[in-house]
Amino acid sequence: MSVVRATPPAVEVRNLDFAYPTGRQVLVGVSLVLAPGERVALLGPNGAGKSTLALHLNGILGAGTGPRAAGSGVGGVRIGGLAVEKGSLAEVRRRVGIVFQDPDDQLFMPTVADDVAFGPRNLGVRADILHARVNDALTAVGMADHAGRPPHHLSFGQRRRVAVATVLAMRPDVLVLDEPTSNLDPASRSELAQIITGL
Repeated sequence: MSVVRATPPAVEVRNLDFAYPTGRQVLVGVSLVLAPGERVALLGPNGAGKSTLALHLNGILGAGTGPRAAGSGVGGVRIGGLAVEKGSLAEVRRRVGIVFQDPDDQLFMPTVADDVAFGPRNLGVRADILHARVNDALTAVGMADHAGRPPHHLSFGQRRRVAVATVLAMRPDVLVLDEPTSNLDPASRSELAQIITGL
């Protein structure tokens, strides 16, 4: 008799509390479960904790690092069944790609292609495979024609798309976009929405 194993949730957050060192409580008892392939938009006013929650998904906050290490938060996060904790951060960060609100926080190399290649190259991806990953990621966001350009010569909307490509090149299981449409004009918002829908 064969045993059928249930696929674990892509993201599982259970009773997550978090307070910053100032004592400001941001998350209180947050729980959610997302299935593989599911798309979810998390809405709320500024300061509601959306970015704080996002940063817990790959251990930037919590997981034995940052403020939670001092005991200011409780609860747990699992990605594909793997607990987000100090010993699993490398694998968790491979599984969860975060696109930050400000693309300039992610773009720092001389060219767009160098930025997109940075993450996979640090994982040991080389030569033709690296080139293919960069090309695939830039094509997915409509920026392949800009591979040789310096990121700081691009518009804000183009930089946002390149920031998405830097994460796509890592081939994450979970893609998190923090305030993806902020500071974009209506046309750029529509373009980005189409790109995300097409992924």
